[in-house]
Amino acid sequence: MSAHLPPPGPHTAEPAARATALTKVYGKGEARVTALDGVDVEFARGRFTAVMGPSGSGKSTLMHCMAGLDPATSGTTHIGGTELSSLSENRLTTLRRDKVGFVFQGFNLMPTLTALENITLPLRLAGRRPEPAWLEAVIATVGLAGRLEHRPAELSGGQQQRVAVARALISRPEIVFADEPTGNLDSRSGAEILGFLRDSVRELGRTVVMVTHDPAAASYADRVVFLADGRLVDELHEPTADSVLARMLAFETPSHTS
Repeated sequence: MSAHLPPPGPHTAEPAARATALTKVYGKGEARVTALDGVDVEFARGRFTAVMGPSGSGKSTLMHCMAGLDPATSGTTHIGGTELSSLSENRLTTLRRDKVGFVFQGFNLMPTLTALENITLPLRLAGRRPEPAWLEAVIATVGLAGRLEHRPAELSGGQQQRVAVARALISRPEIVFADEPTGNLDSRSGAEILGFLRDSVRELGRTVVMVTHDPAAASYADRVVFLADGRLVDELHEPTADSVLARMLAFETPSHTS
């Protein structure tokens, strides 16, 4: 971390993101599927939260609705103090660009741009220049100093995902949403990416929400929230891989009701 940067500030009362009675329904009639069913959840600033649940539990839908990628059927979602359903499409696009960072399973890099150009692309699209101290801190956090002039085809999968993490952080977003960010990586590269996400929280003061199915990945988080059948059913603080796995197995037993 650069010596030019102030330390992260204290956690504030207002969460980085929150949802109230969040409901998302797809289809109609017999094809109607309730993906989210009245979810209330908050994501505190300066914390790393993992979202877990069985397949079809609604975890990716929750992330997409809270990030403004998919409109809610009912209920409200906020990024900071801004309620998303009140925004026009143009203002919502601007909010996603300036206030939200994204890391996906697929790296989504521009193949003709260098690593550095990919990292700073969100700022260039917004007509802004990177702050040198922040850029230095982000690059140091994800360990990319020696790869900045390489294009994606010249980088390993783990290195490409490091670029994607740095790109998500560069605009100092209110919150970073990561959807299965280690899904395309081997275990060693995946552990590195999870470490970088954790460092971005602890050293750079960011807020990260990660959807994952992997108990080992969830153990990097400060808190895990569990979904089942579109509802928030449990949460776990200071998780370990074993404690997360035990909760997941409990949801899959016939005696579990949500």
